[in-house]
Amino acid sequence: MQTASVAARRCVIWFGEPSAGERDALARSGWSVRSNHAKDGELRVRDGDIAVAMADLRDSDEAALDAMGDLMAVHPDLIWLALVSSRTAAQTPRVARILQASIDFFTAPVDLGRLIETLGRITGGTSRAPGGDLEGIVGRSATMQGALSRLRKFAPVDLPVLITGETGTGKEGAAKALHQLSVRGAKPFVAINCGALPVNLVQTELFGHERGAFTGANARRIGHIERAAGGTVFLDEIGDLPLDAQTSLLRFLQEGTIERLGSSQCIRADARVVAATHVDLEQAVAAGRFRQDLYYRLNVLRLAMPPLREREDDVELLAQHFLDRFREHHACRARGFSAGARAAMRCFSWPGNVRELINRVQRAAVVAEDALIGPADLDLRTPGAGTGATAALGAARVAAEREAIMTCLRESRFNISECARRLRISRVTVYRLCKKHRLALDELR
Repeated sequence: MQTASVAARRCVIWFGEPSAGERDALARSGWSVRSNHAKDGELRVRDGDIAVAMADLRDSDEAALDAMGDLMAVHPDLIWLALVSSRTAAQTPRVARILQASIDFFTAPVDLGRLIETLGRITGGTSRAPGGDLEGIVGRSATMQGALSRLRKFAPVDLPVLITGETGTGKEGAAKALHQLSVRGAKPFVAINCGALPVNLVQTELFGHERGAFTGANARRIGHIERAAGGTVFLDEIGDLPLDAQTSLLRFLQEGTIERLGSSQCIRADARVVAATHVDLEQAVAAGRFRQDLYYRLNVLRLAMPPLREREDDVELLAQHFLDRFREHHACRARGFSAGARAAMRCFSWPGNVRELINRVQRAAVVAEDALIGPADLDLRTPGAGTGATAALGAARVAAEREAIMTCLRESRFNISECARRLRISRVTVYRLCKKHRLALDELR
């Protein structure tokens, strides 16, 4: 009798139609199922229930979506799981909201053992602590651990992911981690910066072209999506993608096929799409710069990368990590950071986020005269320090920085890519430093 009583209180509110095997497995584990397809099913949470909602999106209809929305409104604290298939996509904001509210995801056919283990874990009040750092992602702050927790949940679910966040927050690192933790981890990871592609070459870069498709097309070219066969294609700055390429990308997401430029033959392509943007795509949709249907397709799972100013506990940890990595490839005196430098880093707002921190640490490692990097080496002010001393040290740092970038340019024979590789900074940063120090590259060459 006691077992029956407990079983009656442990229920899965299933929106959709569970299979007989799914029902039987849950029943054997003490879980009853209430389905909106059952004739006598009441989709509500009763007093004393230990309830979990399952959003079965394999073949959900409008009535089921309406019922899910109603339950979310009445019980905002209810725990949600989602059951998806390879065809599931966020066609409407309601589906996107359900996916984002779900704490775990299951793909068809359902791993019933993992489903039952998950139900027991989340209703038993136990939780797993976040794991250690993922490759390329360092952080111990609560904000970052929350993002990493969602990343680990999204990784095994073979659906598109939209990564949002300010410039420099580590969106590409998150995309690589999603790929590495997925079933596609052993296959290619192909990254494309949509904002850097010439407008007239976007289609051929993404989807390829046939020989003779245009003047100069002397051979067939395989596009990036096709090259990522079985793996992941990362579309950075997706908001900059031209509208005609958006249409082709939408067809790929809907049908799994592409057409090379100059061909009318559809080609099957198997690649998971992870996209990133620092712009507000909702505003871009409202302004007509981004297709609404493509936005819904991409915004299935959404991962927000926090800005560095919200990760105060991580700044010193990250700075030492980047310094250690720099020292692996370059001889420098710097081994750590002074107390003043650490205080300055904690007080700085970091408008350029992690990317700015990397650049400042690497420049400081080049110009620092001591084993400990000081605030002036980082071009930061010590909190409460006098402006005169800071200005003098800052001027010395600027001179040293100019000499360092000039030396590297000479050694690399003014090859910007080679100079950026040696300094472990981006080509854009090299150009910015040249402009800052009034180095006329054409004349110097």
